[in-house]
Amino acid sequence: MRFLFLIQGEGRGHLTQALSFAGILRSEGHELGGVVVGKSPRRNLPEFFIQKIGVEVTAVESPNFATDGLEKQILLGKTITTNLLKLPTFWKSLQHIHRVIEEKQPDVILNFYEPLGGLYSLLFRPKAAFWTIGHQYLEAHPDFVFPTGRRLEKFLFRMHTRLTGFGAEERLALSFLPKENQAGLRVVPPLLRKEVKELKVSGGDFYLAYMVNPGYAEEVLSFAQQHPEVQIRAFWDKKGAQDVEFPLPNLSFHKVNDQGFLEAMAACKGLICTAGFESVCEAMYLGKPVVMVPVAGQYEQACNALDGEQSGAGKKADFFDFSLLTTLQLPGPNHTLYYREWAESWPSEFRKLVHKKEQTVQKESPELVLN
Repeated sequence: MRFLFLIQGEGRGHLTQALSFAGILRSEGHELGGVVVGKSPRRNLPEFFIQKIGVEVTAVESPNFATDGLEKQILLGKTITTNLLKLPTFWKSLQHIHRVIEEKQPDVILNFYEPLGGLYSLLFRPKAAFWTIGHQYLEAHPDFVFPTGRRLEKFLFRMHTRLTGFGAEERLALSFLPKENQAGLRVVPPLLRKEVKELKVSGGDFYLAYMVNPGYAEEVLSFAQQHPEVQIRAFWDKKGAQDVEFPLPNLSFHKVNDQGFLEAMAACKGLICTAGFESVCEAMYLGKPVVMVPVAGQYEQACNALDGEQSGAGKKADFFDFSLLTTLQLPGPNHTLYYREWAESWPSEFRKLVHKKEQTVQKESPELVLN
C-alpha cells in the first residue's frame, strides 16, 4: 500500500512518530508516497526530519497555538481569534494538500493530529482511506483521566481532537501502556524509532531538559544560577538561536538536534520536559525518571502529565523544578521491561491494520489486489 502523511509540525513529537511509522511501513514492504507538514511561523521544520523521512516534504500554513510575549503560555482567546482571521490562508493550504494527494494517489492518508487533516476529510471526501493517530485520541477511552475543572478547555480539546479525526476509518490512540480497544478506537503502542532502541544507556552527571516553548528557558536559567553544582543540558527550538549556547558554566542550551538529544537522554540522570508525549515515551524506554511540566494554557499537556503519572513515567510539576527531579528514583527494571515489550509490538499491530484494510478493499472490489 502507498501511504501519505499529514503531520502537525508543532514540537518534535508528531515528526518523530512519523519517522518511526515510515520505518515500520517500509520494513513491511509498503511505500511512503509523500508528506505534508503543517508549519508554524514560530519555529523551523527540523533538519533531521527533512533528511530522514526519505520523501519530498510539503509545508503548508496550519492552525497553531498563539503564545504570550514571552513565548511561554498558550493564550486560548488569542489562539482562536488568530486562526479565525487566517481562514482564507488555511483554505489555500487545504487546496494545496488536495493537489499533493491527487498527484501521489495514496491508498491511505495517515494524519498525525494535523487539524487540516480532519477538515480535508470533511470537505474533500478523499477516495483514499483516512486514518488518524496520536496520544490525544485516548481521550475517548473510559480509563483516561482529565484534569479537574477547566470544563471549557476540556470541551474544546475534545472537539478539536475529534475534528482532526473526522471521517477516519481508523483512530489509533497511542498509549504509554496497553489498554483495551473500544468501539471506533484502537489502542496502540508508542512510536519509537530504532535510533532510540539502539542507544546504550549510561548514568551521566547531568540532567536533561526539553522545552517546546523557549519562554521556559528563564526557569531553567534561574534554577541553574541558584544551583551551580547541578549540571544541566537543555534543548529548545528557539528560532534564530545558535547551535549551542553557554549562559552559565553549569548550563548549556542546544538547538533541537535529533541524535544529540537522544544521546543526551541515554546518558542523563533524568529528564524534565514540557509534557509532550514522545519525549516521555523515549525516557520510559531508556529507564529514566521524568518530570513533566504542562505548557501553561495547553490543556492537552495537562492531560499528558496526568496520564504519564498514572503510567509510572514520573511526576507532574507546575514549573521546571529540577529539585523534584533530583529526588525521583529510576523506574524499576520490571516496569521498564513491560513498557519495552509493549513498544516493541508495533510490527504486529501494523500487520493487523493492513490485513483489515486489505479485507475491506477485497470485499468492496474483489477484482482489486493491493500491492
